[in-house]
Amino acid sequence: MTTDTRRLRLLSANIQAGSSTRRYSDYVTRSWSHAISAGKRVSLDSIAKMAGEHDIVGLQEADPGSLRSGFTNQTHYLAEQGGFDFWSHQTNRNVGRVASSANGLLSKVEPMEVSDHALPGRIGGRGVLMARFGTGDDGLVVAVAHLSLGAASRHSQLAFIAELLADHPHAVLMGDFNCVPDRPEMELLYKRTHLRPPSFCVPTFPSWRPQRAIDHILVSERIQFADARAIPAAFSDHLALAMSIDVPHSALR
Repeated sequence: MTTDTRRLRLLSANIQAGSSTRRYSDYVTRSWSHAISAGKRVSLDSIAKMAGEHDIVGLQEADPGSLRSGFTNQTHYLAEQGGFDFWSHQTNRNVGRVASSANGLLSKVEPMEVSDHALPGRIGGRGVLMARFGTGDDGLVVAVAHLSLGAASRHSQLAFIAELLADHPHAVLMGDFNCVPDRPEMELLYKRTHLRPPSFCVPTFPSWRPQRAIDHILVSERIQFADARAIPAAFSDHLALAMSIDVPHSALR
């Protein structure tokens, strides 16, 4: 880090709406925990403590307020408990009032603008949340996304995201990509934007025996980064991914 840059601590976390999954069988035997709010406050408080040690946090599978969360907007709750002055969320999937899912953004740095975009795909319910922290094309842009399971849908989603980020030399894309970084569809990002492939992979899934690197924080070539590491996100089936970046002060003004 130099005097011309500011260090920002980033975190990306699929929080599974505060649910507990510690083995594959829990997806069946504990499926009730995805539909009611019991016990989630303890998990959220743990996630808030972890998130509060960072400057900008991207959330996936945060419940924006349904039965399973006790009608609590989890992004707002984490912002309050984690000490974030700025927050935003994007509801992507709403199953009546029983369960909803959203991308979320928590920040201790004031964004100049936040926008959300629905992502294309064979099945709807995916989106990207984008925050701009500086003026002009050189300003820092941070995008949070949760991509589809299918490769064809991911291809169209990454093409859409590449178009959003193409003109931004100081960009970060974080989230649950549901694929490793060297998949063919990921090449769209590396060819059409300033984002670069990660220099090493950090396995994040499943959280109890991490084997697959499917959660990523991608940064553009002008941004220096360090300290990429996985952190337990309470009892989520994903580990959270943390990274420090050095951003030019000019990209934050």
